[in-house]
Amino acid sequence: MEEAEGSLPTVEDVTGHSRRFCSTPGLCQGLTMLPATGHLLSLLLLLGTGSTVPSLQALPQGCYMAEEAGERTFRCSQAGLSAVPGGIPNDTRKLYLDANLLASVPAGAFQHLPVLEELDLSHNVLAHLSGAAFQGLAGTLRHLDLSANQLASVPVEAFLGLQIQVNLSANPWSCDCALQEVIRRVRLAPGTAAGIVCGPGARADLVGQEFLLLAGEEELCGSGRGGARRSTDVALLVIMGGWLVLVVAYLAHYVWQNRDESRRPLKQAPALPVRSEDSSTLSTMV
Repeated sequence: MEEAEGSLPTVEDVTGHSRRFCSTPGLCQGLTMLPATGHLLSLLLLLGTGSTVPSLQALPQGCYMAEEAGERTFRCSQAGLSAVPGGIPNDTRKLYLDANLLASVPAGAFQHLPVLEELDLSHNVLAHLSGAAFQGLAGTLRHLDLSANQLASVPVEAFLGLQIQVNLSANPWSCDCALQEVIRRVRLAPGTAAGIVCGPGARADLVGQEFLLLAGEEELCGSGRGGARRSTDVALLVIMGGWLVLVVAYLAHYVWQNRDESRRPLKQAPALPVRSEDSSTLSTMV
């Protein structure tokens, strides 16, 4: 049978099956690529439907990604979160987790964010920070907001190596040595110093006072910088007080002894024996 015009000629192989062949190289190449193209189209369809290929991790409800001033930003403000969410892109530079229900920050919570520069944890219910809460951020983190939480104290270790500007205002601080050491290691955000106030857990005479004014007047740490000096001063005062007590006691004893001596009756002096020559002389004179 003659081949229809435009159709491919066929040959019969050794098995007796008819196979088409072509004499034009470009046409043959196009024909051989059809199966691969079909597989690619099928893969694209599967990706579109998501039926067999795993989809990307969905963002938590209320969270979204954005570009702000050319920097990747991840916002989860007022999202009702009770824990640091997963799925934060590792190229995030600004992370906003403010106005949620976070009660603590565990160790290494942000260590998968190697370029994070700004972190906002304000207006949560944070009462505990792990000593390794900001692990992995020492070289990048520049701004940290911990304001309006329930922090009474924070571990100094959490801030070691960080070159940050931090907002610590509106927390019920216990005004302890740890807070004093933290403030020595960080820079406070402008205009926030007056908001660092001693809370109900502080010493009774410190409650309601601004911490920075207080820290300038007394040393809260028993050791370390300033603490050793204070211990030495106390020791000197104790020694001087002891010497003063001894001097006063000696003076009191001396005065009391002299008063007793003045009250004793004078003893009559014994009569001296009169020699015979003196007696004769005295009688002659009489």
